[in-house]
Amino acid sequence: MQAVLLIDFGSTYTKVTIVDLDREEIVGTARAGTTIETNIMDGLKAALAQIPEPDGGWKFVRKLACSSAAGGLKMIASGLVKELTAEAARRAALGAGARVLEVFSYELTEQDLERIAHLKPDILLLAGGTDGGNREVILKNAEMLSKLPIGLPVVIAGNKVVALQAADILKKRHGTVVVADNVMPELGALSVESARLAIREVFLTHIIQAKGLDKAEEYLERILMPTPSAVLSAAELLAEGHQSEPGMGELMIVDVGGATTDVHSIAKGDPSKPGVMLKGLPEPYAKRTVEGDLGMRYSSEALVETAGKPLRDYLGWTEDQVTSQLNLYKKDPLRIPQRSEEEKFDVALGRMAVGLSVDRHVGTIEVVYTPFGASYIQNGKDLTPLAVVIGTGGVLLHHPDPLEILQGASFNPIEPTILKPQNPVFYLDSQYILAAMGLLREVSPLVALRMMKKYIVKL
Repeated sequence: MQAVLLIDFGSTYTKVTIVDLDREEIVGTARAGTTIETNIMDGLKAALAQIPEPDGGWKFVRKLACSSAAGGLKMIASGLVKELTAEAARRAALGAGARVLEVFSYELTEQDLERIAHLKPDILLLAGGTDGGNREVILKNAEMLSKLPIGLPVVIAGNKVVALQAADILKKRHGTVVVADNVMPELGALSVESARLAIREVFLTHIIQAKGLDKAEEYLERILMPTPSAVLSAAELLAEGHQSEPGMGELMIVDVGGATTDVHSIAKGDPSKPGVMLKGLPEPYAKRTVEGDLGMRYSSEALVETAGKPLRDYLGWTEDQVTSQLNLYKKDPLRIPQRSEEEKFDVALGRMAVGLSVDRHVGTIEVVYTPFGASYIQNGKDLTPLAVVIGTGGVLLHHPDPLEILQGASFNPIEPTILKPQNPVFYLDSQYILAAMGLLREVSPLVALRMMKKYIVKL
């Protein structure tokens, strides 16, 4: 047996998956609490101990990992215009698997610096200006960031004419400064891949040690990427296929977690009906959004506040009943439902998290009236034709009716301007292997694809 160990050091749990490459099968999966506060290896060993060892012990041919421990990869992005280079920087950060704490536009102020220092990000992403365009703002922002009381890795992805000059300024305060291609080389044109790769490299070389994850690298080959990057990579592989093995076509993955809900779509998202005009920045084919206020445990209070009356109506509960249940989650964020009422509450929370996060991920359409009649304007992706929606995350795996939760991703005729999938087929990542398969793709993409098609089940 060619055994491969695939590890996801999560913010709450360390999850392990052992794969037999020859048979293209999962040998075992397990999870244990992540122990970043003490030694990351403690949680890993506890998870491995749950899987029976073969005679002679494990002999892994590969040992790979991803991580979202210690808050994940936390970033601040800064650009020139909020709707343009600042938005392009945000998308680059999200595509790299980061959690974007805040995005700043135009010139940074002293108050902005105080805010950045308070947020304590892992990386700064500095953009601004098209190539050959505005050069003053990115240089001024580099000067301001050189006054930060904390030193941080910085990725520069702005106007190439002054990018090296901005790097020289930042190096006075920040030890690691990497220059990538401009995220918006021309007005309205996105180019985020170089910035994504630069962010990933900084994560691998600097952030792992800062978060105490380097202790695991003595046991592993290396931690390859942030967990959301692994999921996005798996999604791309599953959609597109590999060599002669076909994929599933354009798809969406909804990952409902304790702190956030992530949505990944692998789709063009062009208008599905004639006469519709696109507005705003072009959408990335592989798109990720993360909603920090839509989590099942650590963010449950914010989720309830955002969901509001529709959540109470769905449950048929009073506000006091909802508050009482939330208090249980505050006391014990790892709490598993112990009564049918708690299960019902979790299903409702999950459905709201799925619905709201997909609302924010997909595009919208609006009617604009002109002297020549009505025009239809689309912002973002039109995912109404999307045929495949895959759910993953604890609430989906540990409840008897995951389909009820995932239905929140479907098009709602009451809100026809939100371009959610109209008639998707729902699937479940029943073994919680998407992040593991994103890792396996790095060494054996064909096996990873076949295993996903085997273990991701239709609901």
